[in-house]
Amino acid sequence: MRLPLPQFAIDNRHSHHFAEIIETTSTEFLAQCLEPEDLSFPPMPPFGSWVCAVDEESGNQVYAVVYHATTMPIDSVHRAVALGLSLEALREEQPQIFSMLKTEFRAAIVGFKEKSINSNNGRVYQYLPPRPPQIHQAVNHCQAEAIIEFTEELDFLRTLLFISGAPVDSLAAAAIRGVYQLRKHDREWLIRAGRHLSMLLKDDYDRLRFILSQIHP
Repeated sequence: MRLPLPQFAIDNRHSHHFAEIIETTSTEFLAQCLEPEDLSFPPMPPFGSWVCAVDEESGNQVYAVVYHATTMPIDSVHRAVALGLSLEALREEQPQIFSMLKTEFRAAIVGFKEKSINSNNGRVYQYLPPRPPQIHQAVNHCQAEAIIEFTEELDFLRTLLFISGAPVDSLAAAAIRGVYQLRKHDREWLIRAGRHLSMLLKDDYDRLRFILSQIHP
């Protein structure tokens, strides 16, 4: 049986804290979702959603976009098998199933907010931080206000379009779509995002059209 980590006791967990970094690099991190209180699978973060983690040494708030997520058995030797049961039946007949699975996701780092010594309004940068958040650091869902502040500039789109091993066109579209909704359908921002994409993709009109077709004003 999988035991919850003591530092992530439910009573001490921040409301937006839902995962823990288990692998980290300069450009991205791999995180494992924390176990829910009830018999259910850890909620998988949506493709293109925004997450953040603090580099505790520098105090920088690091922002990242989820580009891959998976649920799998903890035991890497044995694969999950089809049982033909509903989730409710699983809870009744096979409750141990929920403690034998883990949900992990990869998130590409797109920038950071510098810790400010004199105020709470540190400067935002849309490039890689000096160092990523460290292993075992908490991963939080980004609050809407933080995402809106970060996406005032659009250089993060370049980072998304050049992630290796990811469906980058769909990722860029998902990220733009999510921000557009958070900004309460700010059409001026959406037009700026479209123009920025056009500049990044230059004469690749097919890719631009494919990305824009996935955004619904």
